[in-house]
Amino acid sequence: MKRSYLTILKTILVVFLTISLNFTISAQEKKSTSKSQSKTSPESDKVEQIVQILIKQRDKIKELENQLNQVLGELIPDINSTLEAIVKAKAQSDSATIMVIDRLNSLRNKIKILEDKALYSDSTNFEILTQLVMIENKIVTLTRSFNELYEIRSSTSLDEKQKISKTDFKQNYVQALGFYQNNDFQKAIEGFSELVISDPGHELGDNSQYWLGECYYSLKNYKRAIIEFENVLLKYDDSDKRDDAQLKLGLCYKNIGNKSKAAEEFIKLLDNYPDSEYRQKAEKYLQQL
Repeated sequence: MKRSYLTILKTILVVFLTISLNFTISAQEKKSTSKSQSKTSPESDKVEQIVQILIKQRDKIKELENQLNQVLGELIPDINSTLEAIVKAKAQSDSATIMVIDRLNSLRNKIKILEDKALYSDSTNFEILTQLVMIENKIVTLTRSFNELYEIRSSTSLDEKQKISKTDFKQNYVQALGFYQNNDFQKAIEGFSELVISDPGHELGDNSQYWLGECYYSLKNYKRAIIEFENVLLKYDDSDKRDDAQLKLGLCYKNIGNKSKAAEEFIKLLDNYPDSEYRQKAEKYLQQL
């Protein structure tokens, strides 16, 4: 566009110069004609003056044209470089826009992948939870089966053996308790087990059953300890060891990581044994869950 404007301007200047030259030539011809015919008149003098003025103007126009060409020669490269810079900047802007769009699409795809993983994780967690519930149900079933087998074994042993005397029971009880206090838990288990099997109705039978659970608890065999402490609650309704066993049940479940079951056992202690000396401990353990 700018080059076309320059071309038009040059054309106008050339036309103007051509007209001026033609006018000058015709004036000179008239001057020569007038000289040949007669002396110079005032009008011819004026014409001469005009011709001189036009010649000067033509020179100025040529000078201006040269200056114009010089300016244009300086401006056109700058204009071209500016236009090229604008074109490059636009190309870079378009490239940056494309990069941003690609980045957004990439992020959108990553979000989709994360959403799919989250859905898969939720599904997996649900399956694990279902399996844990099934395992817990199996544990309860096995515990009940073990209790039944234990009762059958106890009744069979009573039929095959005579109950030991009360004096021997107390002596064996003291001996087993001594093993426990000396951290000889295996011998303590043997002693308390024999007492529980031989005469569970003895006045120290509930204590023997309780200390049997304590032995397994000390060995960190919490699952077996749960069975023994539950036997205290199942078999000895009037035992003074019931609240002890109830507290230990909560601690066993706490130690194996079953917080909900542990809380349930601690709450049972608070509800069923309001005067127990272990109430504060149960409340403290509940706050820790």
